[in-house]
Amino acid sequence: MPFPLVDEIARHCAQEAEPETVHVEAHLPGHVDGVRLRDAFGRALARHPKALLRQAPVRWWHRRYTWQPAGAPDREAVAFPEPGPEALRRARERALAECPSLDAAPPVRLEVIAQGSTGPGTSPDTGPGTTAGTVLLLTAHHTALDAPSCLRLLATTAELYGGADNSPAPPPVRGPQSPLRRSRADAAAVRLGPRRPARVAADRGRAAHGNGLLLTELPVPGRPPRAPGAQAPYTVNDQLLVAACLSVTRWNQLHGARPAPVVLTVPVDDRPRGTEMPLGNGTRLVSVGFGAAPRGAPPSAGSWPPEPATVARLLGGTAARTRALKASRGPQLGLSGTLLTAPVLPVGVRAAVTRGARAAAAPWTSTALLSNIGRLPYPLDFGAAGGRATGVWFSAPARMPRGLSFGVLATGGRIQLTLRWSRALLDDTAAAALCALFEEALAATSWSGT
Repeated sequence: MPFPLVDEIARHCAQEAEPETVHVEAHLPGHVDGVRLRDAFGRALARHPKALLRQAPVRWWHRRYTWQPAGAPDREAVAFPEPGPEALRRARERALAECPSLDAAPPVRLEVIAQGSTGPGTSPDTGPGTTAGTVLLLTAHHTALDAPSCLRLLATTAELYGGADNSPAPPPVRGPQSPLRRSRADAAAVRLGPRRPARVAADRGRAAHGNGLLLTELPVPGRPPRAPGAQAPYTVNDQLLVAACLSVTRWNQLHGARPAPVVLTVPVDDRPRGTEMPLGNGTRLVSVGFGAAPRGAPPSAGSWPPEPATVARLLGGTAARTRALKASRGPQLGLSGTLLTAPVLPVGVRAAVTRGARAAAAPWTSTALLSNIGRLPYPLDFGAAGGRATGVWFSAPARMPRGLSFGVLATGGRIQLTLRWSRALLDDTAAAALCALFEEALAATSWSGT
């Protein structure tokens, strides 16, 4: 099977310093049986053949990269690290630094970490406080699978392990999609123009390689009530986008960065969530742009927390923009991605051209990535002993020059937020400060009842 467009681009641009890994982490209240879980995961791989692939041997003069279906795993995909207070932290470090090989099936690994009792709180090392239970940490090579595919694989594993129904919940009922009326100010807020996107201001103690990770929980921001059948003025996804824009803008103001438009890359996934869901890299990327502050404004010009009028204006413009983008259709990575992967030249030549094009386009790369899966569609119920997942986090790669990604899931009425960053951009202290700004900005988007 030839590599699809997204797989080939990811294969061309792979870097050892910042591996293209997808990290998915599910917290269970109980404990699981290792033998049964290994068997369930193996049967889940067999049920989803696209998760049981290896890359065929390739030479630079070949016209395509190709996947080979594997009848059985080439290696043990489930590991049980030695339990201890540092086990989860070390597993997360492996998820960011050690990418599963594409040369052996499957291109994923599952680590099962027995968790002891810890206190409340959040830190870059330990994440949200948990009670005794089990953490399932799934790491995938992003050339092969994306986060929704990993969640589908975990849901199948849960169903085969515990016997409980892990079918996806029905999507939320939405009102009729009528276009919003926007003022000129709203239109200007989402028009990019010819200016380069803003870069997140660097703040690090020393140069370092790889990615960092921070997990936290936030309340779902309130929205104004709507009449039955009516259209909501904006969604939680719009609130997340506005919060990311406001927090990055404030961060850059505090660091004296020159004002520039904030542009966020957003994956849009139109696949079904049931057993018929095609695994792989099935999202298409769209860009949501925001206007920049006036030229010459001093770093302290922006008020914080942001004023309600500013937030309301951003929410209205963002809602109109995201509805139009979700309704549109097009190539996953645009026309340029289609041209770069056309099998006209050998893969070795296409790889060099793709890496050169990526380097040339670096100044126009978006400010940050915001990947919002929304409400977790699966219960991830591992039966009476393991229990139902109490929290699920995921993260996407955060390579430079972008260097920052937000991963968002909603479970149990809470937002599970993962901040992932390149250590060439931020250190742990700076990333925690940026996450705090995001939390304040998201709270500012919450409807106050007026």
